[in-house]
Amino acid sequence: MAARESQKLIANNKKAYHDYFIDETYETGVVLHGTEVKSMRQGKCSIKEAFIRIEKGEVFVYGMHVSPYEKGNIFNKDPLRVKKLLMHKYEINKLTGKVAEKGYTLVPLQVYFKEGKVKVEIGLARGKKLYDKRETIAKKDARRETEREFKVKNL
Repeated sequence: MAARESQKLIANNKKAYHDYFIDETYETGVVLHGTEVKSMRQGKCSIKEAFIRIEKGEVFVYGMHVSPYEKGNIFNKDPLRVKKLLMHKYEINKLTGKVAEKGYTLVPLQVYFKEGKVKVEIGLARGKKLYDKRETIAKKDARRETEREFKVKNL
């Protein structure tokens, strides 16, 4: 539990949980430049439209938007530039094999600070069909309704 307390969430990808079944998660480092880290400390990051690709044995995240640092000048980088993720070779090889299977993809789930370093949690995901999404929404509604009834009874 002590490790969880030292984490500060920067961005969360709720859309990924809606669109995919997450089978496995991995924690990765990310290669950033100075002004990008400063911008992330202010919470200016979005991974809603982001996706991950494995190219030539390296893992890259596309579409991760890091807003330019307002006090930075010429050192600001392109907000949507491709960022390299840091993983062990055996993990990359394992993911390459899984992604080669039909229906699997890699999506970023969270971006957070852990002990002063920016980490990205990625998930090995399978796409949901429309009826799966409807089923998930129905379960959420039912849970919300029971919580509401429970709250009314306990007042």
